[in-house]
Amino acid sequence: MGIRVGVAGASGYAGGELLRLIAGHPEFELVAATAHRQAGERVSAVHPQLVGVDQVFGATEPAAFADADLVFLALPHGESGALAAGLPDTVKVVDLGADHRLRDGAAWRRYYGGEHAGTWSYGLPELPGQRSEIAGVTRVANTGCYAVAITLALAPLVAAGAVSPADVVVVAASGTSGAGKAAKTHLLGSEVMGDLSPYKVGAHQHVPEIKQATGATGLSLTPILAPMPRGILATVTALPLTDGVDPRAVLAQAYADSPFVHVLPEGAWPHTGATLGSNSCHLQATVDVDSGRVIVVSAIDNLGKGAAGQAVQCANLMVGLPEQTGLSVYGVAP
Repeated sequence: MGIRVGVAGASGYAGGELLRLIAGHPEFELVAATAHRQAGERVSAVHPQLVGVDQVFGATEPAAFADADLVFLALPHGESGALAAGLPDTVKVVDLGADHRLRDGAAWRRYYGGEHAGTWSYGLPELPGQRSEIAGVTRVANTGCYAVAITLALAPLVAAGAVSPADVVVVAASGTSGAGKAAKTHLLGSEVMGDLSPYKVGAHQHVPEIKQATGATGLSLTPILAPMPRGILATVTALPLTDGVDPRAVLAQAYADSPFVHVLPEGAWPHTGATLGSNSCHLQATVDVDSGRVIVVSAIDNLGKGAAGQAVQCANLMVGLPEQTGLSVYGVAP
C-alpha cells in the first residue's frame, strides 16, 4: 500500500487533473474523492478521460478523509479553511485555493472578501529556501496560476537587484479552464472562440500574492481570456537598475537545479502548446532595444504547474519523495 490520498473538490478541472496525476503516480493511492453537486456520481462519468478510476464521489466533509495520509483541497476560494480545520494535524494538506496563501489578512479581505483563514507555507519550491520548508511542514498553500508564471519570471531578477521592484508591468493570457468548471455565459464556446478579452483589469486577486512572492512593490497586471482550454502566457516587464543587465543569465543561474523550469535557448520563445500536459515552465528574457526595459516571457499549463502539477510537486516533497515523482517535464503535441 502506498501513500493514501484524498481529493476534495475532485469534480472540477483542477480536481480532475489531480485525479489523473494520482492515477499515474507510483506511490499515491486514491482513497477518497469528494464533490458537492456531483456527490454520488462515478468519477469516470464526470471525467471520461479517467475511465479506469473506479470510484464514486463522496460528500465533501472531514470524515470522508479519515483514511488519508495526504489531502488535496481543490475547492473554490474561501471554502478550504473550514474543511482544513476539521482534518487532524498529522494529515498532510495541500490547498489549491487561495485561502492560505497571503500573509496579510487585510489584502485577503480586499481582494477576496470574508475572514482570512491564516497563512501556510507557500507552495513554490523554486523560491529560495522553499524546498526545505515545504518538506518540513504538514500544511502548504499552492500558488495561484498567474502567480506561478509571473513569479518564476520575476523573482530572481528582483532578488539579484537586476530590476526595479517598483514598476513591474504584466500582460498575461489564460485559457478558459482557469475560470473553473461552473457554467458561465462569457465562457461559452460561442463567446470565447475568435476573441480575446481582458478581465479584472487593475484588480486581479493574484496581485498581492505575486508581490509577496517576488518582492515587487508596484505591479500592474492585465489578464486576458484566450480562446484555448489550457495554458498561460505571461509577458513581464520591468526597468533595469544597472546598465548591461543580462536577465537571461540571471534566470539560468537561478533555475540551474530546478527540474521543471527551463530557460530556453537564445532566440527561442515560450508558447503555451509546448507546456501542455506538463509541470514545466518555459522562460525567455531580453532587453527592449528602445525602452531598455527587461522583458521576460513565461509559459505554463495552468492546470499543470499552475495548479495540480504544482500541488503534486509540493506533496512529493512533503512525503519525502523526489519532487519529480509522477510528473512530466515534457509537454503533449500537437
